[in-house]
Amino acid sequence: MMRIGHGYDVHRLVPGRKLFLGGVEIPSPLGLLGHSDADAALHAVMDAILGALGRGDIGTLFPDSDPKYRDIDSKVLLSKVFQAMVIAGYRIGNLDITIIAEAPRLSPYIGQMRAVIAHLLACEEHAVNVKATTEEGLGFTGHREGIACHAVVLLAD
Repeated sequence: MMRIGHGYDVHRLVPGRKLFLGGVEIPSPLGLLGHSDADAALHAVMDAILGALGRGDIGTLFPDSDPKYRDIDSKVLLSKVFQAMVIAGYRIGNLDITIIAEAPRLSPYIGQMRAVIAHLLACEEHAVNVKATTEEGLGFTGHREGIACHAVVLLAD
């Protein structure tokens, strides 16, 4: 059996925070604001997997009202979602992630993101695709107010 899930996440860019995307720290004067480390890419991946499993979303599993998730590394949260996926009898078929950001330039970090995510999800790197795009100056991402991420996953048993 195969299951498909879609995830979406967005966070505001602010000074004084580190920028994490796809489990990688990206040098930037601005970081993403959130209860955890605000890694919007990993959050979208988690929501995609949880959606495919029919298990809700990360806000349900890891509520921002719970202080134990304050500033937590999203890789730790993804490992918990991965465990739920394995217990349910699934593995990653493939994963496609789109990061929407005007800046910083992400292409130098794509390979590292793929490697980190593949490692966390116990799959081959070729099963993980990460791409970055801009919105040509339009909307909140185009105005550099935030970063948005989409993820689509195919789970196979």
